[in-house]
Amino acid sequence: MPTTWYDSKVINIQPVSPNIRRFWVEIPELEAFQFKAGQFVTMDLPIGEKRLQRWRSYSIASAPTESNQLEFCIVRLDGGKATEYLFDHISVGSTLRFKGPDGAFVLPEAIDHDMVMVCTGTGIAPFRSMLQHIAQENIPHRKLHLIFGTRQAEGILYQSEFLELQKQLPNFHYSVALSREPDLDPANYPFDIQSGYVHSFYLNAYATPRSDVKFYLCGWQNMVDEAVLNLTEKLGYDKRHIITELYG
Repeated sequence: MPTTWYDSKVINIQPVSPNIRRFWVEIPELEAFQFKAGQFVTMDLPIGEKRLQRWRSYSIASAPTESNQLEFCIVRLDGGKATEYLFDHISVGSTLRFKGPDGAFVLPEAIDHDMVMVCTGTGIAPFRSMLQHIAQENIPHRKLHLIFGTRQAEGILYQSEFLELQKQLPNFHYSVALSREPDLDPANYPFDIQSGYVHSFYLNAYATPRSDVKFYLCGWQNMVDEAVLNLTEKLGYDKRHIITELYG
């Protein structure tokens, strides 16, 4: 089956921190772009001659709806040609070419287990898509625990949305770890927050291995590798209960 490429138009850009932006695009040739929550698209950016120099994959941060609009949440990487292009050369009205959707980091057919979603930075994008989808479609679910890590409070993404989801979704819990806020006072925040890394949350909350919980990990490889090691070696979870997605 031939690959289909789409020329989307950028319809909105919003900075959410000094190095993170939300991008919204619209695909004029489609009435609705079909994808599963958690999937990604691959953009072809004019930053090189060869395919490997030009192609970059980004998770879709919006939920699947009958719409031709998508949202991406993208961090600017030091020395990264792709994000330099997106941040310095893309504006409302620009064209972004992409193919997809692709990826198997998606919701199970039936959420018959507790889902622990561990992520750092813009690795939150696929989980935002999944959680919004669960809420919008009233999908039956068990406990959902989102554990998000970033350096400082200014980097907390979609904070108001997840606070609202805690009110809407039965059994949804939201935790935040700030690795560079040593003087953090949790009393100043309306959600579960602590100074340090994401690992301490799941190490404490899921210290006793259970067969009815699965861990979904998304972020830089170092974080994902450490989490897999912690879950399997320290806590004794089966690797079949760990699903991973890398970015960067």
